[in-house]
Amino acid sequence: MTLRGPRRGSLLPCRTAPKATAKRGPLCSRALRGVERGGRNWTAARRKDSLQRVLGGSRSDAKRLQQRLKQLIASWDSDALDEAPSDLAPFDAAAPVGDVAPMVVAEASPAPVSMAWSRVAAELGATVQAALPSSEARSREVAERLAQLQARIAADGPDGVVEDVAQACTEAQRVLQHRQHLTNQLGGLCQELTEGLADLSEDDSWVKGQCEVMRSQLFESDGGLTARGVRSVSQLLLGTRERQQELRAARKAARDALKDSIHEMLDEIASLGAQTGRFSSQLDGYADEIDRAESLESLAGTVRQMVAESRAVHEGVSQAQARLALEHSRSAEMQARVVELEDEIRRLSDEVSTDPLTQIANRRGLQQAFETEQAKNQRAAQGEGATLAVALIDIDNFKKLNDRLGHASGDAALQFLTHRVAQALRPGDTLARYGGEEFVVLLPGTPLDEAQRVLTRVQRTLSAELFMSDEQGQVFVTFSAGVSLYRPGERLEQSLERADEALYEAKHSGKNRTCAA
Repeated sequence: MTLRGPRRGSLLPCRTAPKATAKRGPLCSRALRGVERGGRNWTAARRKDSLQRVLGGSRSDAKRLQQRLKQLIASWDSDALDEAPSDLAPFDAAAPVGDVAPMVVAEASPAPVSMAWSRVAAELGATVQAALPSSEARSREVAERLAQLQARIAADGPDGVVEDVAQACTEAQRVLQHRQHLTNQLGGLCQELTEGLADLSEDDSWVKGQCEVMRSQLFESDGGLTARGVRSVSQLLLGTRERQQELRAARKAARDALKDSIHEMLDEIASLGAQTGRFSSQLDGYADEIDRAESLESLAGTVRQMVAESRAVHEGVSQAQARLALEHSRSAEMQARVVELEDEIRRLSDEVSTDPLTQIANRRGLQQAFETEQAKNQRAAQGEGATLAVALIDIDNFKKLNDRLGHASGDAALQFLTHRVAQALRPGDTLARYGGEEFVVLLPGTPLDEAQRVLTRVQRTLSAELFMSDEQGQVFVTFSAGVSLYRPGERLEQSLERADEALYEAKHSGKNRTCAA
């Protein structure tokens, strides 16, 4: 038989006994078909290179050649994640091959390498490569080296590559340690920024609540920084920043109006002062005229002028007093408005336990409900009360919905979702808005599979009822969910972290579904 090698145009003659040829024919056919298919780690070039190694190193030993071909093909198949199962040919499928030349089988054959090595190397290699950041050149180099070592293990077995694998793993550890150091540095930066918010704010009470939540989410978790904590803080800061910007703008407008009122009052006082100053000068003139008066008529005329001028001054003073009183009233109103807005900013920082849009518990209310259920769970040694399911819900494509239909439609979708989920829950369950389009459901006394079924039923109902439309057509509103079970003694964030992992799985497996952690 003649096998076509991995390099174009190269033919590797093989002599084999007729019986062995019949057994190896399908195996060689599968190797030829598989060499052109690429995978995540096994690219077409690597497959050709590894096949060349196997054929070149075992051409004199038919049994070893067959064993190593099986190992190599198994490693290829375990990596063929980009192909549908139907695309993978069966082991015994027939395919045309080149002309067959006889091959002599050697008697001696070393012990075959366990096929498990190929699978172990593939799994470990894929895991480490997934952990390495693809955005860095050094990480890509390490990943490429690990892939090459994986190909060598699949082709030749683990012998002779131990030192190379150890060096590659050391390099991978350095990269990952550097990434961990970078994460710790970013955590320290976040902590410094959090502590500096109060110093940068005009009034530290305006950001006190946000700082407490940020510290709780970012730095008090047992596992350090988490993606869920960072995302929660980002949503918190986005919402509070928008609201505080509105309040600060209104407060600035009120302060500017108060300043304008004060300036008007000062102008009135200055005008009144100028008017009374002129009257004082006129009085001096009237005194001189009275001294020079020689007749009763001239004296009476001077007195009439004095009375008329006095009345004009009195009228001006009265009008100025009225305007000053009005400005004083406006100033008092503006001052009260400024105080009211400052109090509103403080209340925003120390938010209550109800979300204003959906009228369900917010993050603070959720924490209170969780602490209540946690206490019940601690008191219950066993039975229904010892089980608490924690679900995390996230509306699918919510940002696109907002961008397409507007924030009013997004708010309406949040309200409708809240209403439908609340209808499906029991009186003792808790539904809370965690932030943005994320909601948390506490289901006491509910096993994990039952909690998953509850949310799946809600998803089906929502998919049939909640849709919006514009000139581009209908927009169906769905949500994905992740469910976990509370473990005694853990914090709410730890339960939510596992639920978030399940939610991530639901998002990346098609959305509009519920996955359990």
